[in-house]
Amino acid sequence: MKLLIASDIHGSYYYAKKLIDIYNNGCFDKLIILGDILYHGPRNDLPKDYNPKKVIELLNNIKNNIIAVKGNCEAEVDQMVLDFDISSEHSTLFIDNVLFYLTHGHRDMPNLNKGNVILSGHTHIPLYNLDDTGIHHFNPGSISIAKGGFENSYMIYQNRNFTILDFNNNIIIEKSI
Repeated sequence: MKLLIASDIHGSYYYAKKLIDIYNNGCFDKLIILGDILYHGPRNDLPKDYNPKKVIELLNNIKNNIIAVKGNCEAEVDQMVLDFDISSEHSTLFIDNVLFYLTHGHRDMPNLNKGNVILSGHTHIPLYNLDDTGIHHFNPGSISIAKGGFENSYMIYQNRNFTILDFNNNIIIEKSI
């Protein structure tokens, strides 16, 4: 299975369009969105080409191929306009004999087992960490409001390989599990 994974769109039509172009041209099975889809949040500046209505239209056009979780900037009204489910703060997938725990990352993490994978956003900083219990933690960064000196980024998963890239196709992190 080939997944495109993104977080923290924050209503940026410019970066959402770039993401959807990558999705459409990359033969992906699913687009995973790790929260903060439409609203930019009170601590963030407006992202480039802030236009939540256009982001809604882009994403709803591929609604059957999206798996999303609720972020800390989602409002109840967001579910009314999005045609895919964002009601849960976490979700799980079992792919390639690995359990994936999807979350925005603003809540406490669950107890998982060695070899499991946590995918989270929230910090806007790309990350890979293997903790003391053998759990892999990946954060794709933010596609619209990058922080920590990083470029805007997203992640690709295929065959137990994770690659975090910026929009110039520069690899930020590459890891096999």
